[in-house]
Amino acid sequence: MNVQWYPGHMTKAKRQMQEDIKLIDLIIELVDARVPLSSRNPDIDELGKNKARMILLNKADLADEKQSRAWMEYFKEKGFYAVSIDSRNKGSMKAVSAAITEACKEKTERDRRRGIKNRPVRAMVAGIPNVGKSTFINTFAGKACAKTGNKPGVTKGKQWIRLNKSVELLDTPGILWPKFEDQAVGMRLAYIGSIKDDILNIEELALGLIGYLQEFYPAALTERYSLEEDQKPLDILTSVAKARGCLKKGEELDYEKASRLLLEEFRSGKLGRVTLEFPEKREEA
Repeated sequence: MNVQWYPGHMTKAKRQMQEDIKLIDLIIELVDARVPLSSRNPDIDELGKNKARMILLNKADLADEKQSRAWMEYFKEKGFYAVSIDSRNKGSMKAVSAAITEACKEKTERDRRRGIKNRPVRAMVAGIPNVGKSTFINTFAGKACAKTGNKPGVTKGKQWIRLNKSVELLDTPGILWPKFEDQAVGMRLAYIGSIKDDILNIEELALGLIGYLQEFYPAALTERYSLEEDQKPLDILTSVAKARGCLKKGEELDYEKASRLLLEEFRSGKLGRVTLEFPEKREEA
């Protein structure tokens, strides 16, 4: 399956970000902790040259804890400030505040030397669709400032949110990049829901995910669906369809419905904590 999705509004959003970059001190980039490298837009590195950089591994509650720790080290070695968070959890935000202070220490010190006091840090919140930027902003602010949704494309335009006297956030729409050179990246983004399901072959996607889980997290499938091990992906999908009563008229199995159900259960964490790529297996970014 060839996965590509780059609607026209993303070109406009990228141009707007290029305009706004001169207004900000720090880029806070949210990635999905299950696919920390695949969910990084390479264009943000280009846009953010000479700016302080922070990576938030969001949805950490859905990812393999051991792998999240390894990814944190990976990003820190690359020179990023990195924090692992669940953007719905207020308790995650203390570490983010501390990291913002640390990341912008030089800027604050520079302002102080120039006699500029209490100028807030201005941070752009960036990332691909459906990675949780708006939820993060709302939790961080302690109130609903940004529109949220569990599907890509909810945030359409930019908005400034003043958190307190010391931090202002610029919310931006989720943007992808025009072409996935590596189709494995496109597939991983499709698994987590950052590509619209409507344009995908859902059954092929579910079979690909089953194959991955069989290799790296076999208990995720066997325990959730009471399966025997060493079944082929199609046999597993058949078992899921039977176990969950995914039927068409005439008692025929509904593979599309079973595929959507399996993907939803993976995305919501019902299959356990799963990471879809590992730092030691990736080439240097």
